[in-house]
Amino acid sequence: MFSTQIAAHFAQLPQQIPAIPDGIEWLLPLAELPESEKVFHAFLGKYYADEIRRSLIVGINPGRFGGGITNVAFTDPWHLQHKLGIANSFAQKTELSAHFIYAVIDAFGGADAFYQRFFINSVCPFGFVKGGINYNYYDDPALQKAVLPVIKWHFEKLLETGMIERERCFCLGEGKNYAFLYKLNQAEGYFGEIVPLAHPRFVMQYRKKTMAEYVEKYLAVLS
Repeated sequence: MFSTQIAAHFAQLPQQIPAIPDGIEWLLPLAELPESEKVFHAFLGKYYADEIRRSLIVGINPGRFGGGITNVAFTDPWHLQHKLGIANSFAQKTELSAHFIYAVIDAFGGADAFYQRFFINSVCPFGFVKGGINYNYYDDPALQKAVLPVIKWHFEKLLETGMIERERCFCLGEGKNYAFLYKLNQAEGYFGEIVPLAHPRFVMQYRKKTMAEYVEKYLAVLS
């Protein structure tokens, strides 16, 4: 089953950690937060205990208020409990990107319909923090170079499951994340096409008044 393969894949991730530049810390919820493993496995069991092929949607890397806690991409503890019905004892805080993603999921027909079609994750499966704030894998050339082998390993292992559609991959982020993934895909041939979408954080921080329009754009592309 897809859920079993994904659980096994993520269980190996802590062993893939390379040395990274000084002053940058990893976000490793499965290694650092025991409850993360519990809720992540509950999520996989609820939505991926089958052999249905899905399209992959990838963000940048987990943030400290969402996937960096739950290990469920773009899902903070509040949405995990109130939208997915997975109880957890984490502080019930919300995160901007999660609000947008779950608006898309609701508009798509709900979590069951959405997760039957898609698997959301990140280009880099680990998150980063620098100076107490989220940090992106592409913010530092040395960091990007250090994690490139992990990123390649991540995509290769996801594709080895045989459960990921290879015709196209949806990239959240139309700037640096898309540029990196497009170049990587040109070199490695993971997918037939990389399709960019506005990053949820960008929408919520700079285009919130037109959020509904961005939800419609997502639906038009994903449908």
